[in-house]
Amino acid sequence: MTMSPLDQLERKIADRSVVVGVVGLGYVGLPLASALHSGGARVIGFDVDPAKITAFTERKNYLKHLGDEMFAELAASDRFDVTTDFVRLGEADVVIVCVPTPLREDRSPNLSYVTDTARAIGTTLRPGQLIVLESTTYPGTTRREFLGAITESASVHGQSLRSGENFLVAFSPEREDPGRKSHATATIPKLVGGLDDRATRVACDLYRIGIREVIPVSSAEVAEAAKILENVYRAVNIALVNEMKLILSDMDIDVFEVVRAAATKPFGFQPFYPGPGLGGHCIPIDPYYLAHRAKEVGREARFIELAGEINHAMPAYVVDKCMNALQTRGVAPDRARVLVLGLAYKPDIDDVRESPSFELIELLREKGSHADYSDPFIKATWKMRRYNLGLKSVELTPDSVASYDAVIISTNHTAFDYEMLAEHARLVVDTRDAMRIYESRMGDRLIRA
Repeated sequence: MTMSPLDQLERKIADRSVVVGVVGLGYVGLPLASALHSGGARVIGFDVDPAKITAFTERKNYLKHLGDEMFAELAASDRFDVTTDFVRLGEADVVIVCVPTPLREDRSPNLSYVTDTARAIGTTLRPGQLIVLESTTYPGTTRREFLGAITESASVHGQSLRSGENFLVAFSPEREDPGRKSHATATIPKLVGGLDDRATRVACDLYRIGIREVIPVSSAEVAEAAKILENVYRAVNIALVNEMKLILSDMDIDVFEVVRAAATKPFGFQPFYPGPGLGGHCIPIDPYYLAHRAKEVGREARFIELAGEINHAMPAYVVDKCMNALQTRGVAPDRARVLVLGLAYKPDIDDVRESPSFELIELLREKGSHADYSDPFIKATWKMRRYNLGLKSVELTPDSVASYDAVIISTNHTAFDYEMLAEHARLVVDTRDAMRIYESRMGDRLIRA
């Protein structure tokens, strides 16, 4: 009896002969490709950036937090290939999409990377393929925008295929946390929701090749909503402590000490800490995706949108605290030299996505100040979607620190010499509680923001 294309797909997954295409070789796609490759699958990596392809050819790791060993293993393997040629999507039995889902200038969702990739998939779509979206987005995207773009493109190219009959579509949210040591892609539980029951089951079997625990849910919409909830939960709680920071600062109470004190309660409380703003791809962005979808169904996400407003106001608050402190010392904003410590959005990684440090520098420049940065993980800036700072990292020495009117600690990398800062900085604006042990020594040279 002849096996159907979908039956053949299931057999290939079962015997590990499946070919998996991963679109987007960044912070999500590359570790996922590695996990599936380690499980025995053949993987083709797709990216529009030729520099990533060149990096594999030249064996130059461009995501240092993943480790050189993982990168070298992939580069040397005959089961791993990379390309910018999206025509080769037809070679893959499974295509997993890990592309950005940013915001537009008005903070509305920008799904262009998702729909452009879906159209590319549609041009080579064939019976027996499984297509999985991993990009974080609002509930309904997989079934509406993603599948719609695939099938529309396929029909233009002469293919009349139906999801659930000829090919399968599912959503499985990425849960990467760059720099985290306690978990890796293979050990983070994986949610999977298909557009139909078979899509869910087959996608779960596929992910089990490289991931220890795979959890099916009833639909793609549940999986999409779960991912949004995970990140909205963090955004709202960070907004709460950021607002507490504003209130307690006016009362001359240390919010970091308050959070640490509250965290001694063994139940009913989880500590979140304030900062200069939100960074990373998910937390600053996902709440706006949900708010957008809520409006489509006639609801207002008032609580979530308020949290977004509070978090987005933090960089301006930090800069104002810095300017006010400088003015009390007789330094006008248009004469101030300010050094921002940390360009990455979190400690000890090179990930700058949505980092509030960029906005800090832009706001300082708007005040007329001269602004530089220092980050041991990012030697120079480059042109990005929103920013093009044109800066190189300043080496931290006693002389360089002393040459600035103020130092703003935006990211508390462990590589920074905080004792040297305490000794030589004229003024430190600390957004991360990094200078707590030097508070008595520094006196009014230390400002919390």
